[in-house]
Amino acid sequence: MDKNLLRSQIAAFLTEDIGRGDLTSESIFGANEMGSARLVAREEFVVAGIGVAKEVFALQNSDIVCNETVAEATKVAAGDVVLEVSGPVVDLLKAERVALNLLQRMCGIATLTSRFVEAVAGLPVRITDTRKTTPGLRMMEKHAVQVGGGSNHRFNLTDGVLIKDNHIAACGSITEAVKRVREKAPHTIKIEVETDTLDQVEECLVCGADIIMLDNMSPKMMAEAVGKIDGRALVEASGGVNLETVRAIAESGVDIVSVGALTHSAPSCDIGMDWLD
Repeated sequence: MDKNLLRSQIAAFLTEDIGRGDLTSESIFGANEMGSARLVAREEFVVAGIGVAKEVFALQNSDIVCNETVAEATKVAAGDVVLEVSGPVVDLLKAERVALNLLQRMCGIATLTSRFVEAVAGLPVRITDTRKTTPGLRMMEKHAVQVGGGSNHRFNLTDGVLIKDNHIAACGSITEAVKRVREKAPHTIKIEVETDTLDQVEECLVCGADIIMLDNMSPKMMAEAVGKIDGRALVEASGGVNLETVRAIAESGVDIVSVGALTHSAPSCDIGMDWLD
């Protein structure tokens, strides 16, 4: 992750949460009172975001000491300690909510991603995310996908060409859209086109698309499309993918399965900060 971007985002999150100050903590504790706490798993999950949580505490007060007790991508059980922190009590409490919010979110994404990866184990296919991320959290959420064993699709719109249904509708045809892209995009950039019919797949082959996305097709239709493409383009499956359907989709022969649910529907994991006496 980009450290400068990460720090600027976390600083904004802390400002949002703390406001002009922590009225409760600052009324109870003096600035020099010290304490320690543990971030503890309340359920089983895959750990992601330890470095982010540490950065939250460090930005709040550089005197806070963080001790990692598990590594990224570790599967933990309820009761396992994820991170130990010690330092000024007021600052530990100020940073607590932001650190937990981000850690819980990232662990949830990594855990869900790992389940999708496990569901297609043994098949030559990659599970990827999409741009359906939480505004402001994309970098962290995509990092969590990687921790869970998945891969990243485009980070933003400058990362690649993906001609989608609305591009095609507004332009008039796949052929015309691909032609216009080729006239302006660098030759080093691959062109991906979204399709939802076999006729569109055929049009992509004729105009030389590099990657063909099969959107919301049945596994049977996908298998037919893969046979038609016959290695002439990379094949991505997308649309409505879930844990019950992903194996059948992968078995159709596609190279990539993109899953928006990895980031837009992953439940946050239950993690608490327990104070030490």
